[in-house]
Amino acid sequence: MRTSELWHQKIGTQRDWVWRGWQIRYTYLRTSGDLGQLEELPLILLHGFGASIGHWRHNLAQLAENRTVYALDLLGFGASQKAPVNYDVSLWVAQVYEFWQMFVRSPVVLVGNSIGSLVCLAAAAAHPDMVSGIVMISLPDPAMRETAVPSWVQPTIAALENFFASPPILRAIFYLVRRPAIVRRWATLAYSNPDAVTDELVEILSGPARDRGSARAFCSLFKSIGSADFGPGVKTVLPKLQIPILLIWGLQDRMIPPQFAKPRQFIDYNPNLKLVELENAGHCPHDECPERVNTEILHWIAELETKTSGS
Repeated sequence: MRTSELWHQKIGTQRDWVWRGWQIRYTYLRTSGDLGQLEELPLILLHGFGASIGHWRHNLAQLAENRTVYALDLLGFGASQKAPVNYDVSLWVAQVYEFWQMFVRSPVVLVGNSIGSLVCLAAAAAHPDMVSGIVMISLPDPAMRETAVPSWVQPTIAALENFFASPPILRAIFYLVRRPAIVRRWATLAYSNPDAVTDELVEILSGPARDRGSARAFCSLFKSIGSADFGPGVKTVLPKLQIPILLIWGLQDRMIPPQFAKPRQFIDYNPNLKLVELENAGHCPHDECPERVNTEILHWIAELETKTSGS
């Protein structure tokens, strides 16, 4: 059996949904519990940059034991359309909210990795009717660059970004970095354990780059991520949320090193936030050590549901 057939079997029932004229891929897995009982909080899973619903292949089944779990390919990623738009967090928040309105319509827990976790944060602030709690795995902060990079260095960085943002150079970079061998090397930086970078993972990450329009979408995404308007500052949004929050961080994260991001400081911004730091885990602990992450999420949700039912 081919690798693609194996991982597709692990991610539930895939469907396509047309959102604002664009094709969106999603999947869902229904609870395997007694359907006569009241179903517990549904989950919506949101992947990180360059990933897709396949990145949740080790999480969906366990998280869906007592609830319905959905996973979305954000516009521009995975099997969703590579649309020629200006990408930013607010666009993906709108996608998630309208998906929720169409298919769920009851409060959910949003679970995200990397950029997906930033979408969770922004969605919770914009649409409190949708969200009962959020789980953020390796949370990036767009505002961090302004505070962490010395002002005298910023003009040089801006000049380099403008150079690399030219379409011919971006397209050349895209056709280089989409090669499976390069994707494997890049993934090795995101994972603490090199054995976790399997052929299956490389296929999940590199496959969508062969889709029509993928080069154009990559160019748009690259420009957007470097923009100051890409997404909200974490420390601006966190204090405003009145919902339970779980933040999971791999202590060996080389994409957003905890020594640099200082996730323990996030607790000072919101007393409802619980931080879990995982040893021997990198930027994608949900895929690298899924049993540990699934257990942390399920225990946290059980506490959330107990408090909700008791109030």
